[in-house]
Amino acid sequence: MKPRASNQRNQALTLTEVLVSVAIVCVFVGAAFLMFHRQKVVHRVVRQNRSTEIQCVNNLKQIGLAFRIWEGDNGDKLPMQVSSKNGGAMEPALRGNVFQVFQVMSNELSTPRILLCPADADRSAAKDFTSGFDNSRVSYFASLDAADDKPAMFLAGDDNFAIDGRPVKSGLLLLATNAPVSWTAARHVNQGNIGLADGSVQTTTSSSLRQRLVQTGADTNRLAIP
Repeated sequence: MKPRASNQRNQALTLTEVLVSVAIVCVFVGAAFLMFHRQKVVHRVVRQNRSTEIQCVNNLKQIGLAFRIWEGDNGDKLPMQVSSKNGGAMEPALRGNVFQVFQVMSNELSTPRILLCPADADRSAAKDFTSGFDNSRVSYFASLDAADDKPAMFLAGDDNFAIDGRPVKSGLLLLATNAPVSWTAARHVNQGNIGLADGSVQTTTSSSLRQRLVQTGADTNRLAIP
């Protein structure tokens, strides 16, 4: 008996089909790579933001400690409450020259580098407290109304405020309790750090910033903005 021959033939893929298959595989591999790369970038940005936020908080804690040390050596008054004639910075603070508030505390601060928020891309740190040291070397405001008996009052903090969406300018800011204040996107992803008179440092969103402002108990907070 002769074996019957099958009518079906084994068909190989054509060149076109092979190329299409390879192209599809390449698309999937490329999409997977892009997704993986995007996740790595996002994680890196999150880590960087977290690192700069921690450093900013540490800066403000050191600044708060410097205020306390200076206060203890100057009749329990902060630099903003002592005349320049007596070694303080009351008059410059009233003009919004916040750098002079920090300048009179140079011994307590040790280095002007802690006056620069690591997320502040618009400024660079000064080498010392004398030559070239001015508001452009400072990232933090100082409050003229901070006091030991008002623990919720602002003492110092990030200066990237906006009122009605418009960034505030350098100088003396009269910040009313009901002001529509918010953080700009310039630092900490629309958040900011505030050092309080009780020595704590609070990381706030725009909404919690407004709540903190109400909790100060003052109708108006006078802030020297660099």
